[in-house]
Amino acid sequence: MPHLVILYTPNIEAETDLSALCRSLADTMLAHRDEAGKAVFPPGGTRVLAFPAAHHAVSDGGAAGRAAGGSGDYAFVYLNLRMGSGRAPSVVQAVGEALLGVVKQHFEPLLAQRHIGITLQVDEGAPSFDGKYSNLHPLFNKTV
Repeated sequence: MPHLVILYTPNIEAETDLSALCRSLADTMLAHRDEAGKAVFPPGGTRVLAFPAAHHAVSDGGAAGRAAGGSGDYAFVYLNLRMGSGRAPSVVQAVGEALLGVVKQHFEPLLAQRHIGITLQVDEGAPSFDGKYSNLHPLFNKTV
């Protein structure tokens, strides 16, 4: 953890570089520091994954978009950051705002061309079960 999962309507895949968005979001997460200057997220646990929705229906099916002079081909992007509890509320807020800033900048050109909804939600809490198995963390836990 943390895991940032992006679900999106596949009608935007040809219009934006989602791999670049994933990298930018991961880099933003890894660069974020708390009030004491400590990294908020561990490098070995930070993941950003994007998945197209195989099936989708967005809003009214395009009627309002067509009436406004658009194509009516709505798109939607939902981002959910799930992280363990224990961070100060100000840190969670700052992380959310930083990530939303990256998302807004990334999709700015697309928003100028089409109707698109974007939601970023940050959830934190203690899991009921948290099983882990990885050989990634040792790469970042080396002593110098």
